[in-house]
Amino acid sequence: MAELAYAKKSIAWYDNLAYCVGLLTSDGNLSKDGRHITLVSKDKEVIKTFKDCLRLSNRIAVKNSGFNKSGSYYYLQFGDTKLYRWLNSIGIHQNKSKTISSLRIPNKYFFHFLRGLLDGDGCITSFKHPESKHCQIRVKFCSASKDFIHWLDSKIYKLLSIKGSIQSLPRIFELIYYKSDSIKLLKRIYRKAFVFLERKRDKARSLLGGGWCNWQTREA
Repeated sequence: MAELAYAKKSIAWYDNLAYCVGLLTSDGNLSKDGRHITLVSKDKEVIKTFKDCLRLSNRIAVKNSGFNKSGSYYYLQFGDTKLYRWLNSIGIHQNKSKTISSLRIPNKYFFHFLRGLLDGDGCITSFKHPESKHCQIRVKFCSASKDFIHWLDSKIYKLLSIKGSIQSLPRIFELIYYKSDSIKLLKRIYRKAFVFLERKRDKARSLLGGGWCNWQTREA
């Protein structure tokens, strides 16, 4: 695993850091003090993976919540002014939910970022077509920011030449990919993937079936 990027004089992009930026874009929070960063999730695996990627020693805590059926959620908070300022420099600020728009992410690391985003506020669903009975796959990303969803759609189109469908719901916007576009997107998201939420990766693998062996190869 790459050494902690922000332990260096300047922060340098690497695969796992891009994944963590995706998680923070989905479920992260930057405090007003200019130092503390928090990641919140109902899934402990998300928090543990984030912690391992950044080699943090902070304790994973549990809080009660009315938004989770289990009545609790997991969170990890740590202080780092250098990382905080770096996140600001790429477009992530406090109170980001509705204000986030475009992010400055190098193309080389974009799909690692997108995998983190999928593990945070995204989902993979499937259903049988009522007539053909064929399995239909959908990949969905959610955000309270319309500008961010439009930026995400344009960025994916630039790199993969596929367009998503943007839907406006109460208090949230969805970017959805269907059929062959969803398959193309999943194959790219999980290519050369070293970190991911296992249940979502396994969902993708089960839906893509035999084609999985052609794109799951990881490079050392």
